[in-house]
Amino acid sequence: MRSTLRRAGSAVLISAALALSLMVSLVTGVSQAADPPYRIMVFSKTAGFRHDSIPAGIQALRELGSANNFTVDATEDAARFTTTNLAQYKVVVFLNTTGDVLNATQQTAFEQYIGSGGGYVGVHAAADTEYNWPFYGNLVGAYFHSHPQIQQVTVRVDDLSHPSTAHLPAAWVRTDELYNYRTNPRSDAKVLARLDESTYTGGNMGADHPIVWCKNYQGGRAWYSGLGHTQQSYTEGNFRTMLLGGIRWVAGMVPGDCAPSTQPGPQLLSRGRPATASSVENASYGAGNAVDGNTGTRWSSQFADPQWISVDLGQVRSVSRVRLQWEAAYGRSYRIETSENNSTWSTVNTQSASDGGVDDITFTATNARYVRVFGTARATAWGYSLFEFDVYGT
Repeated sequence: MRSTLRRAGSAVLISAALALSLMVSLVTGVSQAADPPYRIMVFSKTAGFRHDSIPAGIQALRELGSANNFTVDATEDAARFTTTNLAQYKVVVFLNTTGDVLNATQQTAFEQYIGSGGGYVGVHAAADTEYNWPFYGNLVGAYFHSHPQIQQVTVRVDDLSHPSTAHLPAAWVRTDELYNYRTNPRSDAKVLARLDESTYTGGNMGADHPIVWCKNYQGGRAWYSGLGHTQQSYTEGNFRTMLLGGIRWVAGMVPGDCAPSTQPGPQLLSRGRPATASSVENASYGAGNAVDGNTGTRWSSQFADPQWISVDLGQVRSVSRVRLQWEAAYGRSYRIETSENNSTWSTVNTQSASDGGVDDITFTATNARYVRVFGTARATAWGYSLFEFDVYGT
């Protein structure tokens, strides 16, 4: 018995140690294998709005450097943009720079640095920088247009293999200042993550709203994150690990695919499509209300189980996400089902303990023309009631 207890105790201690190691790794952004030592320059000069998170960003980058074998030189001195000085750095980070920060001679030196295989990392307001320098505009990928107030958003992570985003959940919920851009960078950059405009207010780019991307550019590498306005970002484990992955890819320490993809991520497919339901409470609460994009209308069923609502996408599509916005009368248990012919159905997701509000469900992409929510247990004495039934895919 004693021997068994000792073994069990050892297993507990080992498990605890592994868990602690993982927690430390997420916070510090420690990489799994040691990179050869290298240097990066962090440039944070501002000629416009100045972010109060710049010191937190510099501190975070110094901590990441200490833990991952790179040295950080932080500066706001544009005179350091010379061919000789830049040659010592694997990466130059533009950390919340704004406005015109380099003169023509300094711009030429930076262009030569990138052309010689140098690396660029842009954070947040790096896109609000050097509007009259075409080389820089192409390097960063897109210029800032506008932003709403700071708020919570769901970030849709499209690339779960790139070293900067492989650790993230497919649906990453966080709070930040959310940039709209003057153009979409997708045509010549690999979009790694997008903002889901259905989860916040003030977006103006639609279903394809890139927020993190990377590219190979004129002999060098570039990686950009539109996230990073707040001080809290720089103590957030997921954000720090993303930033570290971007730096390591730009520095050539880890492989990653940054070839442009013109195929956007999942799009909203169900808006305005024909919808049917097993029942309606009355004529005012028809199934079409759940796909009209108006949260002031809703579908409501009769007060019995089971019930369902289905949407016809018009043709077979590859679907991978359903977002349900429930009224107070919601489904406690239900299935997400798909069909190509409206007669043979396959279950792609099962919910047994929904708490109402918004259920945002992702699943392995599957081919379907019809998608339905099949409710098996109501949470209230009323029926099933949905403000919006959104289906996403390609």
